[in-house]
Amino acid sequence: MRVLVVEDEPYLAEAVRDGLRLEAIAADIAGDGDAALELLGTNAYDLAVLDRDIPGPSGDEIARRIVASGSGIPILMLTAADRIDDKASGFELGADDYLTKPFELRELVLRLRALDRRRGHARPPVREIAGLRLDPFRREVFRDGRYVALTRKQFAVLEVLVGAEGGVVSAEELLERAWDENADPFTNAVRITVSALRKRLGEPWLIATVPGVGYRIDEGPGAPDGGADSGDGGADGG
Repeated sequence: MRVLVVEDEPYLAEAVRDGLRLEAIAADIAGDGDAALELLGTNAYDLAVLDRDIPGPSGDEIARRIVASGSGIPILMLTAADRIDDKASGFELGADDYLTKPFELRELVLRLRALDRRRGHARPPVREIAGLRLDPFRREVFRDGRYVALTRKQFAVLEVLVGAEGGVVSAEELLERAWDENADPFTNAVRITVSALRKRLGEPWLIATVPGVGYRIDEGPGAPDGGADSGDGGADGG
């Protein structure tokens, strides 16, 4: 999952970004409305966290533009105002959820996971495919009942692959959705992470490589790996 955090308090924004990373959620930060619009025009986000009171175009204006774009990006608004009228106006603008400052990071994570679950075709909170059971709330993965310990980045990549429900996901899309804007577009981190993830999940291989296209979860019995990537091992990019 990749989230845009629009917050003009640097300390809070960085704390949120770092906290989300610990939950395998990639986050980009915009400190004002202009930066937010630039990032929204450049990257694809699963969710947006908007502080209403920011320099430049306000959080309200950013929300209006997200809704007008038809992108369907769920919006969680942050504000220091806790009056019901303030919340009502935010929902009228198109906000999907509301969180009042100060807040616990754990609550933010739970709300983001809930919004992501409801997005699109209302995916179930726990996802299962080909003997895999992935719980994004607990950040746990089981294969055929066996717990599989994954790094944060491996979990983020697997979550994208499982969400594709057997469809092919390109390396570019994995980089866009599981890493933040600081990722080098020419990095081999995706290949290395997928190779390490494949090994963690064990045989028979579940992640198939579609040459020249990308990766997918192979639902066939005893599925081969589709051609394991070269250069297995090494760092997984975080």
